[in-house]
Formats: sequence, C-alpha cells, structure tokens
Amino acid sequence: MTDAIQVITTLPSREAAQRLADALVERRLAACVQVAGPVSSTYRWQGQVETAEEFVCLIKTRQGRYPALEAAILELHPYDVPEVLAVPVVAGHRAYLDWLANEVSEEKAED
Repeated sequence: MTDAIQVITTLPSREAAQRLADALVERRLAACVQVAGPVSSTYRWQGQVETAEEFVCLIKTRQGRYPALEAAILELHPYDVPEVLAVPVVAGHRAYLDWLANEVSEEKAED
C-alpha cells in the first residue's frame, strides 16, 4: 500500500476541466491531472433522470493533501454537488510514486 490516491471528478466542459487541472497542479495539490472525455453520464438529480456530456478528471495526489484538494475542487467546481471520489493506490511503479510524492509535498506547496 502507498499513500498515493487517485481522485475522480467530472465537469461539464473540457475548458472547465482544464481550468481545474491547471489550478490543482499549480497549487501543488496534484502531481498530475488527466482530462478525458467526453463521456455520457446518466444520473438521478432532484427526482429526475438526467443525461449529460461530461469530462473526467483523474487527479493523482497523496492522502495527506486530500482535504486541501477537496476544498479546492469545491471552490472551483461549477456543480452544486460535484463528484469527488478518492481511490487508494495499492501498488505502482516506484519511480512514478516517488515523483508523485515529491510533486505534492507540503513543503513544496508552501513555496
């Protein structure tokens, strides 16, 4: 097990997803954010079944950075109730995990 996590969120446009990705990496809350899509999402919202085109952000970070990362997503996200799910990384290429940890270290975030 590592302290790396992948956080997932979806946004309504590629532009919104890219703005979020840029902000999270700039703030050193994420080492990397991949934007994928469009994807078709079907969900129930306020009693209605909805379908929307969305863009997925796959956010690579560390568990210790999650509270600040979640706060930033909620600050920058256009949805009232955005998807924010953290999934533990149980294993990975050691050099990549070391790079990830270095890029989102709290010491560097204070620079």
